[in-house]
Amino acid sequence: MEIKVSAADTRAQIVEAADRLFYERGFEATTFGDIASATGLSRGNFYYHFRTKDEILDAVIALRLVNTSAMLASWERASPRPADRIRSFLEILIVNRTKIMGHGCPVGTLCTELSKLDHSAAMASTGLFTLFRDWLKLQFVALGRADEADALAMHALMRSQGVATLATAFKDEAFIRREVADLKAWLGAQAPKSS
Repeated sequence: MEIKVSAADTRAQIVEAADRLFYERGFEATTFGDIASATGLSRGNFYYHFRTKDEILDAVIALRLVNTSAMLASWERASPRPADRIRSFLEILIVNRTKIMGHGCPVGTLCTELSKLDHSAAMASTGLFTLFRDWLKLQFVALGRADEADALAMHALMRSQGVATLATAFKDEAFIRREVADLKAWLGAQAPKSS
């Protein structure tokens, strides 16, 4: 019995394969043929869903925004405490350490590559960092650090990106764990003194 796959399912399959390939190989190095091969689709079927690689890139960025928003929402549901939610953000470096050591941070690598290419989607990809920045800022406000919330959010983002970059370069899991522990200690020092 032949299983019919909907157009929406096929499109989602293409976007997921492209997302993985853009992360592992880079946007510029990934071809239509690579994505078609990864999905097992004929070129004709592939072009029915996407006419250009830029259309796929837009869909990948949209998918990443949806997935990141869902992850942030799950952290919100998991704990009423802002420090615990920020720790979830920091621990993503450990949770994803194998991928990070192999290919870097998916957000950082995409933003960097598109910026270097002066690609029209560079600003859209930065929306992923903005999502993290805004969410972290809200957590620091809830932690009682409203006056410095944005600076603290940017510091957490900067440190996590630095750790991801060096983890990719040195393939050192112990380094990741040390830096995350240091970041957690830093976070512990951010609670207002009156608390």
